[in-house]
Parts: sequence; C-alpha cells; structure tokens
Amino acid sequence: MNGVVCPLWKMTINLPIPQRYKRMLQAMTIVIAVIYMTLVLYQSVSGVSEYQNLPLVNAASPGASQNASSVMPAEEKSLYTTKMTQGSYLELSQGTVTGTPKPPTTELDDIFISVKTTKGNHDTRLALIIKTWFQLAKYQTWFFTDTNDKYYQELTNGHMINTNCSMGHFRKALCCKMSVELDVFLNSGRKWFCHFDDDNYVNVPRLVRLLDEYSASKDWYLGKPSISSPLEIIMDNQKSTRDKKITFWFATGGAGFCISRALALKMLPIAGGGKFVEIGDKIRFPDDVTMGFIVEHLLRIPLTVVDQFHSHLEPMEFLRPEMFHDQVSFSYARMKNEWNVVKIDGFDLNTDPKRFYSLHCHLFPYFSFCPR
Repeated sequence: MNGVVCPLWKMTINLPIPQRYKRMLQAMTIVIAVIYMTLVLYQSVSGVSEYQNLPLVNAASPGASQNASSVMPAEEKSLYTTKMTQGSYLELSQGTVTGTPKPPTTELDDIFISVKTTKGNHDTRLALIIKTWFQLAKYQTWFFTDTNDKYYQELTNGHMINTNCSMGHFRKALCCKMSVELDVFLNSGRKWFCHFDDDNYVNVPRLVRLLDEYSASKDWYLGKPSISSPLEIIMDNQKSTRDKKITFWFATGGAGFCISRALALKMLPIAGGGKFVEIGDKIRFPDDVTMGFIVEHLLRIPLTVVDQFHSHLEPMEFLRPEMFHDQVSFSYARMKNEWNVVKIDGFDLNTDPKRFYSLHCHLFPYFSFCPR
C-alpha cells in the first residue's frame, strides 16, 4: 500500500496498487529507456559516418587536405575542388562544416574561356597553360590562333581554332582574333565570355566564384584597366568641322576580362559577324581598346573594375602567396634582364622562370608533377 498526500484536506489517502502492475510499469520504463538510448546512438554514428565519407578538399584554403584528395583521379579532384569553391557542396571554412550550402547561379560549364595566341607562342606559352590551369577547364577553354597545329590540336582535344587572321602582335591581327572569339562565344550558348592572353594564368575556381556574384542576364563588363584615367581619343566628326573628343575606360586584355551574355547580345548587331574589325579600323586601336569603345562608348555600359585580374603591366612581386587563392588571373613578362613574376617558392628558376608551375602547385598541390 502506498500513501498519497492530498494538500486540500491535509490528509493521506491510501491507494492500493497491485504488485503485478508495479512490475509492468517498471518493465515499460526499462524498455522506453533502451529504445531512447538506441536512437541516440544510431543518430550519432550515422552522422559521423556521413561526414567521414566526404573527402575534405577546399581550394580556397592553402594547404588543403592532400591525404583525402590523393585517392581521387586528377580530373575528378579538379572538378570536385571547383564545385567546392562555388559553394555547391558543403562549405568548408577553416575546418568547419556548414550544412546550408548556397546553390550556385554560375557553374564552370556556363563559362566560355578564350585564349588568344599565335604560332610563335605555341611551344613557349601554350604548353605551359595546357599543363597547368587548362586541366581544370579543358572543356570550357578554347585557343584562338593563326595556324593549324596538329600537335596542340590533339593536346587540347580539338580546342584550337585557326582564325585565319594574320600572324603577329599588331592591331589588325589582334582585332581579327577578338572578332572570331566573340562570334564563337555567341554561337556557344554559354552565359559568360572570358578572354585571356597566352601569358595569363587563370585561377579557374576563383573565376567561377567571381562570376557567381553577377547575373549573366544583365549587362556586365568585368575587368581592370591598365591606365590611371579614361582613354581619350579624337573622332572625326563628319557633321561638324570640329573633331569630337571621346573618353572611355577599357579592361586591358593582358589581365583578362569577362562579358555577360546579355551584354554580348547587345553587341551582336554592332560588332558581330566581323564588324568588330571594322570598328577597330575606324578608331585605329587594338582589340581590348576596341572592346571598351563598343561597350562603354557605344552601348553606355560602364566597366566594373575587378582588382583580382592582373597583367604583366603591374609588378607581380607585390602579390603575396597568402593572396594567391583570391586572385583571378596572373601574368609574367621579361623586362630587360629581369622577370616580372610572382614571388613564390617551388621549382628552381631554371626549371620554372615564369613561376607558373610553382603557382599552380601552390594552388593545386595534388597534380602529379608537383613536389611532394
């Protein structure tokens, strides 16, 4: 018999509880406790195993886990790394797993990357690109040259286009190649047109992340000028006896630039189908200036400056290794007796005077030719 105190009358009421019910209540309590502990243990184990099965690769952080990525094929690792930096997988920031991934609006396959080159640079510049960053975007990158080259055509899986433009680095030839680049992009159906020179290293995952910040359905002209003030040119004004002064910004081709599809479609009636060359002839400036003239002056779309584009016209030594992961493009040049290159440890200067191999291995150390 168990007593229960009733506070209303301040008296004890004795309620009879059969012994068999007490045993049943005790048994039910034990069963419920066992079920609860089993569920807690299962959730704990399954949650740990889910994240243990993910290779922790993060191209945005220097010294990313090489052990986890070493079991993956090179192409699979590069694709995984690119998607990780886009935010389409779990975001890994300083070892912290975030369970709310941001769905990307721009994927790597949305980008048409064009590289302008010439026959004389195939062995000296093209080979360097093909071995390094091209491997991260081999289905999105096209090389525009001025000759047929069976060897490099095979190395790039047919991604070399003979523009039939003149060889050399002069205005007519440059505008001719840019005209072909623009037309091929317009026919590709892709969202972004990104032009680079054959002395550029492109940080592909960072390029994808950059374009993910903008909408290809709006007018965007992304790049960086190489001059400190807008360019001024004098145009012949046929309606007046006085010449007309025009000022506009242009993104230097030596650092690379990107144009959204929406803007490219507006350029189509003005510069498509070879008309780009005609405009270059009219203003008598090379391809990147002609591009700026069309976009900024004719279409009134301002240049959006992106400081992470870099050309050989700026000192590369000012870029520190801890900044490399956040840059879109790099370059190099030999000026007098010195190389204008990034300062980074890695391969010796005789093996890698342009520092592209060392830069690439700093960003993506899992490549087979990188030092272990």
